[in-house]
Amino acid sequence: MKIGDRVEVVAIPDALPEDMGTRTLLTRCLGSHFPIVDLKGDLVELEVGEVVEESSYMHSIWIERDDVRRV
Repeated sequence: MKIGDRVEVVAIPDALPEDMGTRTLLTRCLGSHFPIVDLKGDLVELEVGEVVEESSYMHSIWIERDDVRRV
């Protein structure tokens, strides 16, 4: 995977706490496609604001590569 690749969110980490609505945001991302905007080790950054009806850049998540698949 590289920056710019489009990926689908296919899983949510089991150990994810419910702080600040993170689990809710990730649940809304399931099955959606996003471009990778950054990479750090086993994590990819996705801008996901569109799932809460805002501009994409307004919300971003870091998610493990195992929880996304390239489309």
